[in-house]
Amino acid sequence: MEYRERTYRHKISKNNLTSFHVSVRETDLFISSDRDLTEAALQAIYRYRGFIETYIKSHPRFLTSLVPIEKDDLAPLIVRDMLETSCTVGVGPMAAVAGAIAQYVGCDLLEEAPNVIVENGGDIFLKSENEIKVGIFAGESPLSRQVALKVRPEEMPLGICTSSGTVGHSLSFGRADAVCVTSKSASLADAAATAIGNLVKGEGDIREALDAGMKIEGVLGIVIILKDKMGACGKIEFV
Repeated sequence: MEYRERTYRHKISKNNLTSFHVSVRETDLFISSDRDLTEAALQAIYRYRGFIETYIKSHPRFLTSLVPIEKDDLAPLIVRDMLETSCTVGVGPMAAVAGAIAQYVGCDLLEEAPNVIVENGGDIFLKSENEIKVGIFAGESPLSRQVALKVRPEEMPLGICTSSGTVGHSLSFGRADAVCVTSKSASLADAAATAIGNLVKGEGDIREALDAGMKIEGVLGIVIILKDKMGACGKIEFV
């Protein structure tokens, strides 16, 4: 899969919020909030990465498994969330990592400011007092950047996560240009986007993948884009 510059980061309405970039090794966050919270964001990233990395040292299957593994009530909260999410969706726990970090960092920052948007490689955690519009980047599809979701304040906090079989570095066994999932849990939205994307090998799979995705507990809405075809279902409002 070809790497693409993260131009989609300009496709989220910011409502005059302050935007800043925070990066720690593989974790690369673009954050918008009422003020610059770089230091608080860095502390949160190190904290949650530390929990995950420490757990992987003693449980290496957590990093490599492509299927759910046993739950662990003694694991840190973010790790337990990823384990439980993977069981709900039917994928490996690391399929939820980007959404989980976006969500947990975002929730920490909400203690400092009422408006927080955290984007982590196309996976987004949103909490805003204002309406937000989020554009969908779908690589070379003619529908890329032509479709945007409207999110109302009463719907947040919300996770909006996207998986692709043609763009980026995430592992996908499908060929969809974009599978976008919304959920109150960004961890779940991330893992579900991966699972649904794995089902889309061609245009004829879109309807079946939508049906399967909506059966996942916690999924609110789905958008699938493959070339010039698009399917959507659930609680989705387009701009």
